[in-house]
Amino acid sequence: MGVGVGAVLGDVVPIALGIAASPFPIIPAILLLFTRRARATSSSFLLGWVVGILVVTGAFALLSEVLDTSDQPSAWAYWARIVLGAVLVVLGVRQWLGRRAKDSTPQWMQSIADATPGTALRLGLVLSAANPKIMLLAAAGGLAIGSSELDGAGVVLAVALFTAVAASTVAIPVLLYLVLGERILGPLGVARDWLQANNAAVMAVVIVVIGLLLLVKGLGGL
Repeated sequence: MGVGVGAVLGDVVPIALGIAASPFPIIPAILLLFTRRARATSSSFLLGWVVGILVVTGAFALLSEVLDTSDQPSAWAYWARIVLGAVLVVLGVRQWLGRRAKDSTPQWMQSIADATPGTALRLGLVLSAANPKIMLLAAAGGLAIGSSELDGAGVVLAVALFTAVAASTVAIPVLLYLVLGERILGPLGVARDWLQANNAAVMAVVIVVIGLLLLVKGLGGL
């Protein structure tokens, strides 16, 4: 008997929130709102970010379904969570230990002022589909969805909802700007400054928490 999408989302939404809580993509999304072509560049970045998460999550969900043809989740799915969880914990601890060296603004963020819609789109894709930490989180979500007992339509819906939650914090400032215009730049500027000052520490905590959750889930299933 299959499970519902809601039950699966209960397992993967915390992972999606881990992606959403990452300040790494939120900072460039806000910075793009201060550029000359704010609407076009920020919207392109959001599109790239969504597509990157969707592709990685969907690919790992499909891979999980291909590897597991049984009616019940197999042991490999739990071991995959354990391995991903352990890797994330190690990455998070390393980032926490080196957080002070990483809290300065990267050079590529400083060049965003000259971004075009095309470069913003590519940046969104790179930060989601080619960033190891985001990829690991999206892969964990995809594996959890694909190894569930959802049918094809349920898997598609779960991947779409996972992506929507994961991309929500990048979408919020972009959508607020589209609705409110430059009136929202003041509060967003404050948020930008705080995230730039604390991005490494925040990301480290998020990664460790999600890694521990995956470890618990994986060990509990064995």
